Amino acid sequence: MSEDFERNRRADAAPEAWGVWSLPEGELQMLGDVHDRDVLEYGCGAAHWSIALARRGARVVGLDNSQRQLMHANRAVEMAAVDVSLVHAAAEATPFTDASFDIVFCDHGAMSFAPPERTIPEVARILRPGGVFAFSVEHPLHAMAWDDRENVVSRTLHRPYFTLDRLVDPADDGVGFSRPIAVYVALLHAHGFTLEKLLEPRPPVNAVSTYGAFVSLAWARDYPAELLVRARVRAPLLGVPSNR
Repeated sequence: MSEDFERNRRADAAPEAWGVWSLPEGELQMLGDVHDRDVLEYGCGAAHWSIALARRGARVVGLDNSQRQLMHANRAVEMAAVDVSLVHAAAEATPFTDASFDIVFCDHGAMSFAPPERTIPEVARILRPGGVFAFSVEHPLHAMAWDDRENVVSRTLHRPYFTLDRLVDPADDGVGFSRPIAVYVALLHAHGFTLEKLLEPRPPVNAVSTYGAFVSLAWARDYPAELLVRARVRAPLLGVPSNR
């Protein structure tokens, strides 16, 4: 998936819904209560999520490293007349001070377009103790089954699992990152997170994709196309100094 994921989503894709099948946050509960929380959308694209969460009483910042995406986001925020701060910066080196947020999340955002070896420690730095980190990414099985020649997902594997790394989309030179599931888990644990949810959602039989030909419904009914993760920063034990 390219950097233009948000731009290519269907215009009627629901806010507060995860992934290419618009699976409702109300059912998945990846974020929890956002009212009166400091929230960072980590790779905000056109800021649809940010706008929706601001309407629910969150103090929202949307970060993206694409000026084009932030132009779309700024226009959408102005039209929605909500308070969302937009920041242009790389996900691997954000301008925020330590422990700035209660929730950091991305729906095929920064976790898809930057190496997790750099993003996960950065999120750990800017989250408060007990803070939530939630994200969706392409499932590694989908990455293995992607046929670069045909530009379509197949039922045949085209790349090995254990060496998944930097992926280049030959259709538009977009760069993405994928890792084995165990690597995400190990990185989260190493940087002070407790894993709370790991989901491989199967779309409903009548689901409609918000991202064109990224995956067919028939394929996603048989194999997981997306991986959703929720983790929480471990709070330090009372009387024990934190090493963060």
